[in-house]
Amino acid sequence: MSDETKKNGEEQWYLPEDSRTHLEKLFKDMPEPVTLEVFTQPGVNDPYNEAMEMFMRDIDRLGEKITVNFNDLESEKASKYGVSLSPSLLVQPEKYRIRYTGTPLGEEARVFIETMMLISHGKSGLSQSSQDVLAGLSEEREIKVFISPTCPYCPGQVSQVMRAAIERPDLISAECVETVENQALADEYQAQSVPLTVTNESFRQKGLLPEERFVLEMVYLKHAEELLEEMQKNDPDAPDQAATRAMAEDVTPAGEYDVVVAGAGPAGLTAAIYTERSGLKTLVLEKGVVGGQVILTPEVENYPGFKMVGGIKLMEMISAQARDYCDIHEGEGLDEIKIGKKVEIITAKGRYLAKSLVLATGASAKLLGVPGEAQLFGRGVSVCASCDGWAYKGKHVIMVGGGNTALTEALHLKNMDVEVTLVHRRDEFRAEKHLQNGIRDAGIEVIWDTEVKEFVGDETGLHGVRLKNVKTEETSELKVDGAFLAIGWNPNTEIPEQVGVTLDEWGYIKVDRNMRTNIPRIYACGDVIGGVQQIATAVGEGSTAALAVFEDLSNPYWKRAD
Repeated sequence: MSDETKKNGEEQWYLPEDSRTHLEKLFKDMPEPVTLEVFTQPGVNDPYNEAMEMFMRDIDRLGEKITVNFNDLESEKASKYGVSLSPSLLVQPEKYRIRYTGTPLGEEARVFIETMMLISHGKSGLSQSSQDVLAGLSEEREIKVFISPTCPYCPGQVSQVMRAAIERPDLISAECVETVENQALADEYQAQSVPLTVTNESFRQKGLLPEERFVLEMVYLKHAEELLEEMQKNDPDAPDQAATRAMAEDVTPAGEYDVVVAGAGPAGLTAAIYTERSGLKTLVLEKGVVGGQVILTPEVENYPGFKMVGGIKLMEMISAQARDYCDIHEGEGLDEIKIGKKVEIITAKGRYLAKSLVLATGASAKLLGVPGEAQLFGRGVSVCASCDGWAYKGKHVIMVGGGNTALTEALHLKNMDVEVTLVHRRDEFRAEKHLQNGIRDAGIEVIWDTEVKEFVGDETGLHGVRLKNVKTEETSELKVDGAFLAIGWNPNTEIPEQVGVTLDEWGYIKVDRNMRTNIPRIYACGDVIGGVQQIATAVGEGSTAALAVFEDLSNPYWKRAD
């Protein structure tokens, strides 16, 4: 053991004890050995080099079947594998082309461990339909996925990229680029919004995509909408329709549950905990990642029992409790609902039958709908300060909005050393007084009574905004490097609306005091029903919906005599 791992005769560890215990147990189940090649160079990213080396030394000691080799950028191996950035990590490079450019910290560490385990077991972990599409790949694909350690959506996308490289090591290379550690590379690829996946240097996919969509688009280097249009036109260059149909039509036998919960935010997870505790077999389907909008909140200060807690941390605790009770499928959202003797829920991966369905599908961030917004989205215009704020350190951005979210994210950006200006269309904030005081104390400039009328930029990104004062109608231009939007939410109701679930005048699902919709056996809770839209109320609505499900399955109200 080297002196670097000893101090006063005792072993020194980088990872905390609970993580070491978990990993040591996990690594004992590795059937095949895995080799890791670490590359560092003194004088470049030294803090991250140190973190990489300490992390990898721990991994080396914890797994008997893991071999870690340490190299510098002047070594023959660096030349052999084309490694030029420090720190870098290659996983089983004699067989796979999997690379981490930058230290895999935070949730990326979990994906790295997952990747090692999949390689050891000789499995990619992709769905059968994704494997079928990849089997038809005949050309090389070089994939880079740009991430940041504060982005809650990045780990899911990295996992899909790595799995694709494991499935087709002959044709697919995968590289995870940590943008904070490699800002020059991020700037070269205009990775101002993450996760950003770039294939063969030109095809760009933004955000966390469903696995099947990512695979299909990556194979054909076309977006799903374009592929669908080609299929409808019977284009001879369109992808194989049988393989593509497999992405939309599941061949897996239906799973049967007492309750399916659509959505894994605080409302959905609470509902699932309560239904399972009532003895009802429950499945949770989540289109994106577990946690809902809460995981985008840097700090939660108004949830009872916590003076201050990170949004991700809070949802990790709630989801860990839910996983003890029920199955949770991430990356699997509703495609269709059919109402019959039972409720049939159809997704891209499966068909499920349930006695009841709880809709906790949440809401998506609103956009302004002004010129330049769509063209510059992801290249200067963003709705997630937690995801993309890192790119604007030392730069000037605007935050559009005046509610709790806008002020919270403005303060988060300020703490990241971003120069931020609030633009609000009214002459006073709607946010909590505590947040208003925080904006004042932080010295954040506010432009009142003003709307953004246009985003100005080009292929290099956003350069400025055109503003209009709503009282004087005067117009002006403001030079900015980025713009973040926090102007409200659109409820995710498209699928429920198709089966006749009644919406209110604002587009939210109408429910009674027990969270029942107008359709028997279908319930709704959380942001999708509107109201004050707070974490505490979402939890209450979720428990109320669950108790109504239990009561109604025992004594159906729709069968009772008037």
